Amino acid sequence: MTALPPPEQDGRYRLAVVCLGNICRSPMAHVVLEHRLEEAGLADRVTVTSSGTGGWHTGQPMDERAAATLSAHGYDPSKHLARQFSTDWYAENDLLLAMDQTNRADMHDLTPTVDAAGRLMMFRAFDPEAADEDAEVPDPYFGDGEGFEVVLAMVERTADVLVDRVRATLGA
Repeated sequence: MTALPPPEQDGRYRLAVVCLGNICRSPMAHVVLEHRLEEAGLADRVTVTSSGTGGWHTGQPMDERAAATLSAHGYDPSKHLARQFSTDWYAENDLLLAMDQTNRADMHDLTPTVDAAGRLMMFRAFDPEAADEDAEVPDPYFGDGEGFEVVLAMVERTADVLVDRVRATLGA
């Protein structure tokens, strides 16, 4: 079982999900995690953010297909605006979750300290159906709508495990 890094602030937990452009995978995970945390009664103790390692979509809403997939499953994607990952994210978050190996490598290159690197993990390290802790969330951007459904299913089952782990980490 993959353990979460401890929180920097007692009684609070801050986590970030990161993909390439912050318009598909990471905003989908962001929205689902916030929804699941709200359902679990942890929304006042856990902060979720998302970003992309690339900055070309900064300030834009999420991909229309990602938003439509979320909406079709009862989630509200309307608040998202893309952000870019930077070194500051290490100080601002207890756990940083990369969606794929390239994202993780880019994030690792920005790690300010050896200790901070311990907060960087793969998102699917918490997926009960992943073959290993290095499994990736595939990028649906260049595919059809079905890819967004596949990503949502991965995100939902992973979010359930993450919420349980955060709850245990906070002693809630």
